[in-house]
Amino acid sequence: MSERIFKGRAVVKGNASAEALVSKGGFNTLASYQHSLMFGDKKGKCSDQNNPDLYKKEMAGKALCLPQTIGSTTGGLVLYCAACMERQPACLLFSKEIDSLAAAGAVLAAVWTDNPMPTVDSLGDEFLSYVRTGDRITVLEDGSVKVER
Repeated sequence: MSERIFKGRAVVKGNASAEALVSKGGFNTLASYQHSLMFGDKKGKCSDQNNPDLYKKEMAGKALCLPQTIGSTTGGLVLYCAACMERQPACLLFSKEIDSLAAAGAVLAAVWTDNPMPTVDSLGDEFLSYVRTGDRITVLEDGSVKVER
């Protein structure tokens, strides 16, 4: 087994350990969670057919690894609603800087629900090149992210 540690900025501090789910493209929050939030899919399967890395894969409880979010201004509210409905990822890990909408959703989930999503950004392109779906991820409060295979 091998492991690497990446250091980013802790946007929402917390500890998490989960299986990685990796998207190399931008994450459209609304398109990805729309089916889950509207039709009761408790596993949070990705409904964004334009994201081949995630389409039809379970997002709930996973370490969601992505470059950035894209799409609608509802992104933060969608993340907050996913947390309210217990369909949120275990953590959000961004290779680039987080956008204000995704940050708002992660902060709202941490403050207003019992289902926080530790969130780390600025992990770098090397992080996203290294991590693979299925790797074991451990997130620490200081923004350190351990990837184990």
